[in-house]
Amino acid sequence: MKFTLAWLKDHLDTEASLDTVAETLTRIGLEVEGIEDKAAALKPYVIARILTAEQHPNADRLRVCTVDTGAGEPVQVVCGAPNARADLVSVFAPPGTYVPGKNITLSVGTIRGVESRGMLCSGAELGLGDDHDGILELPTDAPVGQAYALYAGLDDPVIEINLTPNRPDCASVHGIARDLAAAGIGTLKRETLPGVRGEGPCPVEVALALDPADRHLAPLFALRLVRGVRNGPSPAWMQARLRAIGLRPINSLVDITNYVTFDRGRPLHVFDAAKVAGALTVRRAREGESLRALDGRTHALTDDTVVIADANGVESIAGIMGGEASGCDAGTTDVLIESALWDPTNIAQSGRRLGIITDARYRFERGVDPAFTLPGLDLATRLVVDLCGGTPTEARVAGAPPESEHVIDFPWTEVRRLAGIDVPRAEMQQILETLGFHVSGAGDRVTVRPPSWRPDIEGKADLVEEVVRIAGLDRIEAEPLPPLAGIGRPLLTVMQKRTRLAKRALASRGLMEAVTWSFVPHDDAVLFGGGGADLILANPIASELSDMRPSLVPGLLRAAQRNADRGYPDAALFEVGQCFASDEPEGQTIRAAAVRRGGATLAGAGRHWDGKAATVDAFDAKADALALLGSLGVPTGGLQITAGGPSWLHPGRSGTLRFGPKTEIGWFGEVHPRTLQALDLKGTLVAFEIVLDALPLPKLKPTKAKAALALSEFQPLSRDFAFVVGRDVPAGDIVKAAQNAERKLVTGVDVFDLYEGPGVPDGAKSVAIAVRLQPVERTLTDAEIEAVSARIVAEVSRKTGATLRA
Repeated sequence: MKFTLAWLKDHLDTEASLDTVAETLTRIGLEVEGIEDKAAALKPYVIARILTAEQHPNADRLRVCTVDTGAGEPVQVVCGAPNARADLVSVFAPPGTYVPGKNITLSVGTIRGVESRGMLCSGAELGLGDDHDGILELPTDAPVGQAYALYAGLDDPVIEINLTPNRPDCASVHGIARDLAAAGIGTLKRETLPGVRGEGPCPVEVALALDPADRHLAPLFALRLVRGVRNGPSPAWMQARLRAIGLRPINSLVDITNYVTFDRGRPLHVFDAAKVAGALTVRRAREGESLRALDGRTHALTDDTVVIADANGVESIAGIMGGEASGCDAGTTDVLIESALWDPTNIAQSGRRLGIITDARYRFERGVDPAFTLPGLDLATRLVVDLCGGTPTEARVAGAPPESEHVIDFPWTEVRRLAGIDVPRAEMQQILETLGFHVSGAGDRVTVRPPSWRPDIEGKADLVEEVVRIAGLDRIEAEPLPPLAGIGRPLLTVMQKRTRLAKRALASRGLMEAVTWSFVPHDDAVLFGGGGADLILANPIASELSDMRPSLVPGLLRAAQRNADRGYPDAALFEVGQCFASDEPEGQTIRAAAVRRGGATLAGAGRHWDGKAATVDAFDAKADALALLGSLGVPTGGLQITAGGPSWLHPGRSGTLRFGPKTEIGWFGEVHPRTLQALDLKGTLVAFEIVLDALPLPKLKPTKAKAALALSEFQPLSRDFAFVVGRDVPAGDIVKAAQNAERKLVTGVDVFDLYEGPGVPDGAKSVAIAVRLQPVERTLTDAEIEAVSARIVAEVSRKTGATLRA
């Protein structure tokens, strides 16, 4: 919602400064999003007079002008405007001035061999309109040397507030002034709006052709004819205000409806009476009907849409937008002014279905003041008569405004109970009455009737909110929390703890946290195992975000590519969030995933002076996954790693993490080239994903005390073994067999060599492992070491069929 300070003061008698007004608006819940001060932007522009205008010696369409800027000696300006002539008063911009219409900053230049020290400006170049035909022509008595913004009245700052959906009363300048008056920075100007006495009845009949069950769709419809109007441009003051809030002036009749919409929050519509055939009927649209609207588009209508129709068909989409066929133009002499009430829910649904966003829809779907329907028609009529002339008829009214008997039994103590502040009763009553509430009764309890323009007020808590926001949240006194009686019990669930630990663990490995959309394109969802009909959004926020995500990885992959496109190729990102396998509660899981790209290894990203920097591979993703499991305290003794993973991972460079044959907890590896091609990604990318819900629950412990640290006094030793085994046997099976051979002594097994070639049979490979032995009770003898080694070889051979390599 935008308005100017001078416009506000039409309704608010105040001497408050702009800063005070802005601070008060935010304090009472009408947050100021920005203030546009055109006077500051146009400060360098001054009024100047052209003294001479001679033909440019080297160009037919240019003139060399001497210009009096009121600052001393005249300056020379080369101008290409066709209306540049001697004695013309216009607007001058000196060198160093930024020209918004051309997005340039002026400097002293030479044009076709002639020096030019500034610029004479058109309205378009100043950002004040679309007039490119020539420079501005000001009255001959305009004061030369004065700032143009001050002379043209452009020193009126524009305030923009962020209006919440529950405050339709402040979708008008008058409503905003009312709130400011209640906050104590001025007095609301309560202008009386006398009715319009027309000459004769309105000749156009009006009918509400709705079923009794549909009467709520259009409870009230009022219409008035004004004959003999002259529909020219609206006055300069009205055009200036409309332009200031971002509206384009069209003609007097249309501008009046826009002005009343913002001034009093009352949307209106005008029909060219000569283009309306017969009576106007409010009804549901019929199947197959359409309307070419004022936005130039043809909209297909359904029976859920309420329309205004005449004998020719649909003329307007009720409460949203009028039709092009009955619009007012320069030839309009008789005008029909419509003021009506429409159902907010129906307007919102119809506007969303048709894809039409208008100022009228914005207000009707939030709720307009039903009591101002007829006064709004009278206000618009008076403006039409004053600005366009003409003779009005009496209003023709169909239906009646809904009557509200809503009253609230309100104890004054409720403010203290709910908000914790003490406000004197007299002040509370004054706040409510200034806001338009009717307060009756005395004592501790009163009866409060909300005004017609506040449909959001339903109960006592709403009244407390009104008192508190106007009285000021700063009046809430700070009080210390009561001391705790004892040590509180843990409140976080296992999953909440895992989520926090997972984020800390992954961040500690140099990964940056990303928060991606929970929605992905349909093709991405299918690529990563989703895409079911039950996970397609009925109303997506964007056409390319159509499905709930089955995995965190596609969002991270696209984020990594966006970083690469902007010059950061070595991206390392992680995310912990929800994924969706179905629309059932059990189909929702929490996962942790990470993606590394390019040279974003754990050792550090980018190239290195020693030339040893490498790109990421599947083992980087594996290391991240195992580190995450370790940080979560998941016992990995029974963890199995099998080759291969989901279809979006490279089949020969990926693995699946599982506990037993049925419990998959995640996967890791290099992203499949086919996946990269489908997502339009480039480079080497690796990823892992862990399903946190699938991890085994921690075992309950009788105490949280850590076990005593046990360090052996004896020197550890290491023995190397090289086994020849079938090529299809995972090295992990050899490692696990070696670990199980002597659990009390074996504290670690590492693979340090893998060989295939001469000396190894076809279809086999050599896997070398280093086994670390840690004596606990005494130093091992050679015989004991040989016995342990023999048991290791025997266990590996029994489990994998391997033989010790000679």
